[in-house]
Amino acid sequence: MDVVLWIIAVTLAAAFGAAGVMKLAQPKQKLAASGMAWVNDFSQGAIRAISSLEVLAAIGLVLPPLLDLAPVLTPLAALGLVLLMVGAAITHLRRNEQPMVIVNAVLGILAAVVAWGRFRPYEF
Repeated sequence: MDVVLWIIAVTLAAAFGAAGVMKLAQPKQKLAASGMAWVNDFSQGAIRAISSLEVLAAIGLVLPPLLDLAPVLTPLAALGLVLLMVGAAITHLRRNEQPMVIVNAVLGILAAVVAWGRFRPYEF
């Protein structure tokens, strides 16, 4: 199970790290033009905050256990992603973007699996 949790954590870290960096590097208008219409509901500062949380969570999923430095940060990062995905799903539901809610649910469930696994049964 440890290997499965690592695979999920690394996959989530890659996805959220890439998404967060991409959102940090591009202005709001370019993000909206690329199909992320939800950004129109948020300020540039809020988008940067969300993106920063994604990048920090990506780092928190893999770096602490690799460095054996405060490995409790990994399940906390995963829990943070669960909360982020709940917020994203609510935003997409309000915007009537049901396909994105499914994506948020899948990512949230994967993050919840990592949080559950690393908090107790398969902690580092």
